[in-house]
Formats: sequence, C-alpha cells, structure tokens
Amino acid sequence: MSESDEKPRGSFLDALRNRTISTEIAGTLPRGLRTATAYAWRFLVIAAAVGVAIWIVIQLKILVIPLLVAILITALVWPAFTWMLRHRVPRWAAIVVSVLGTIAIITGLVWLAIWQITRQWQSVQDRTVEAVVQFRDYLIEGPLHLTGEQIDDLLGQGFELARQQAELLLSGALALGSTVGHVATGALLTLFILLCVLADGGGIWRWTTRLFPAAARPAVDGAARAGWVTVINYARTQLLVATIDAIGIGLGAFLLGVPLAIPIGVLVFLGAFIPFVGAVLTGAVAVFLALVYNGPWIAFWMLIVVLAVQQIEGHILQPLLMGSAVKVHPLAVVLVVAGGAVIAGIPGALFAVPLAAFVNVVAVYLSRRAWETGRRPEPGDLIWSTVPRPRRNRA
Repeated sequence: MSESDEKPRGSFLDALRNRTISTEIAGTLPRGLRTATAYAWRFLVIAAAVGVAIWIVIQLKILVIPLLVAILITALVWPAFTWMLRHRVPRWAAIVVSVLGTIAIITGLVWLAIWQITRQWQSVQDRTVEAVVQFRDYLIEGPLHLTGEQIDDLLGQGFELARQQAELLLSGALALGSTVGHVATGALLTLFILLCVLADGGGIWRWTTRLFPAAARPAVDGAARAGWVTVINYARTQLLVATIDAIGIGLGAFLLGVPLAIPIGVLVFLGAFIPFVGAVLTGAVAVFLALVYNGPWIAFWMLIVVLAVQQIEGHILQPLLMGSAVKVHPLAVVLVVAGGAVIAGIPGALFAVPLAAFVNVVAVYLSRRAWETGRRPEPGDLIWSTVPRPRRNRA
C-alpha cells in the first residue's frame, strides 16, 4: 500500500476515533443538559440573525420607516378605498380621494389645534405665570420654608431635565434623519410608496413572492395574506379607540372649563396610536393645563376623567376590540411597545404592536400549515384581491 493511500485511511480512522470519543463524552452528560445545550445554540443563532436584521433596519431607517408608515396608512385607508372600488369608482379616482382625504383630515386637525392655541395662548400663559408665582410663595411661606435660592436651584434642575427629555423626544421624532431635508425626503418617499401600493399592490406582491423558492410560495403567500388582514384589523380598531379617547378626554376638558380642549382632544387622538405611552403623555398634558389654569380641584377631576377614559380603554375597549383584532395579549402589547421604544424611540413604539401582531399571525399560520387546507382570508380585506388573477386549470 502506498503512502498516499495510508494518509486518507489514517485521517478517516482519526476522525472515526474522535467521533467515538465525542459520542462517549456526550453519553456521560445528563439528558437535560444535552437538550438545554441543543436549544441554547439554536437560540443563539436565531438571536444573532434577529440582531443583524435589526442592525440593518436601523442603518436603513430612512427607507424602512417611510415603508412602514406607508403600509400603516394603507391599512387605515384600505376599507374606504376598497368600498369605492366595489362601487365601481375608477382606481385613479379612489387613490386621489383616499390620499387627499387623509392629508385633508390630518391637516384640518392640526390647523384646528393651532388655531385654538393661538386664540387662548396669552390667557393660558398669564394664568400659568400667576400659578407659578402662587406656588413659589407657598413654598417660601408654607410648612417647607424654602429659600428663594433653593427654589431657583430646583427650578433650574427641572428645566434642565425637561430640556434633556425634549431633546430625546426630538431625536426620536426625527429618526428619519437629523436634518429637515431628511424628514422631507422621508415624507415624499412615504407618499410615493403609498401611491404605488394603492395603484399596484397585487403586482408588487406577486413579484415579491417570486423571490422565494417555488415550494415555499404557497406558505409565504398565505401567511402574508393572513398577516395583512391582521394589520388592517389593528388599524381599524386603533382608529376607533383613538377617536373614543379623544372625544372622552376632550369633552371632559371642555365641561370642566379647561382651556385648549380641542388641542387636547387632537393630541389624545394622535397619541393614542402609540399604545399606553401616548395616552399617558397626552393625559398628563390635560391635567397640567387644568392645574395651572383652573387650580388643584379642577385638576383632580381632570385626572379622574383621564383615568376613567384610560381604564375603559384598557379594560373594555382593548380586550374586546384589540384582543380580537390582533390576537396579542395586553401584557405582550406593553412589552413590545417598551422594547420598540428602547430600540428605535418613537417610531419603534408606533410600529411595535402591528409588527408583533403580524409576526404572531404569520407564525401561527405557518406552524399549523394552514395553506395546505386551502383556506384564505376574506378577499375584500386583501390588498391584492382587486387585481385579477389568471384562472388555473383544476386538473
């Protein structure tokens, strides 16, 4: 036997011997440890993949955030858009009405809030200064007996904390970029994506499914359809919840004589799209205005109104409406909103719940192999259902 033949044989024997030793060592380990180790390294691989995906999304945030915003707006306008298509309105006219109607509604709400603020701002400012002076006198002459220097130091620390938090919120709000040009680019990109999705969502999705292997396309198609229905249900439900919150807190502020009742309602409506966090922040603004303008007694009743509306939302509306719409437990909603805020600030908190709902439905759909049963979501709720699909030969 030649030397060249002995080397592969020796390598094979060494590999077999090492494998035997590894098998013997593994056999001495407890079964629970072997199982935990098998799960652990797979979990590490999945966590690494998710971490890389999140890193890529953060690096491409100027593209990803407009895409997600456009998808969420599409889900909001989709019921009205499909209603017009079902009533034989031309597609181009339905797109124009949907987009311009959405822009008009948002612009009208913002203009109404600014108009109310400009009318009552001077009065609110005067009352705020008066309340601050009265509170300062109470701290000096009251049981605390603070000095003017101590009060000034406390106010300086409070203003510094507020400035830091304002910068944090501003950086989160400007997650598309650090300049006005980046924000404008993101807005134009969002509008362009919205128009493309409404015009040819079916064609875009069919091209996307062709990127997957042929054997996986039915599963991908069915899972994405089910997830899209869930996103539409989330958008409908969140719009209804936001409207109820805005009416409840805004009406309570108006009846209690709190100034800027309409801007408060607008803030509550817009803030309600960020679950839990938005409601707390906008409710705190309403209570603060009641405190500095109307006094502690009215502020107490304003706090009762805010808490009552939030309790109704959290214990009645969210479980009944949102629970059935997105199939996500309220505890999971709180956790994903907090995690999204930590990872991506305000955009992360905004998109956390619909993304979690989409992933949850897709995972359940794939685990049950639902595409093999032939069941599909209702056609009227699907973004690609309005595009005619070629008939297939049943044979």
